[in-house]
Amino acid sequence: MSLPVIRRILANTLVVAVLAVVFSACNKEKPTTAIIIVKNQAGAVVPGVTVRLYANPSFPLGDPTRLNKEVVTTASGRAEFDYTEFYELGQSGFAVLDILATKDTLAGAGIIKILEQEENQETVVLLPI
Repeated sequence: MSLPVIRRILANTLVVAVLAVVFSACNKEKPTTAIIIVKNQAGAVVPGVTVRLYANPSFPLGDPTRLNKEVVTTASGRAEFDYTEFYELGQSGFAVLDILATKDTLAGAGIIKILEQEENQETVVLLPI
């Protein structure tokens, strides 16, 4: 092979390698969040409610308490949970968590399926205990 042909092959190989690195870096992780909206029986949002998300598996495979989080609702009745740090790219499925919301003599419960790299939302209604 002549020198110009070798240079052309090396140049093309370099271009392909650079493009491979650039395109693989474009796959950015999106946030994995859960938003719980707490309402009363009349349908109005309730601020100051303690909302707990927790794992309650039948057959725990790891430490389910790592997903347990507790947040107090804002003035708009929203409790936001961020699970981005627990999700790894390429992971299939994430979690189904139980919801427990309490304030004074009111309580509400439910479940939420957390889908990876999405904003997941669920509404809980508070009822008298």
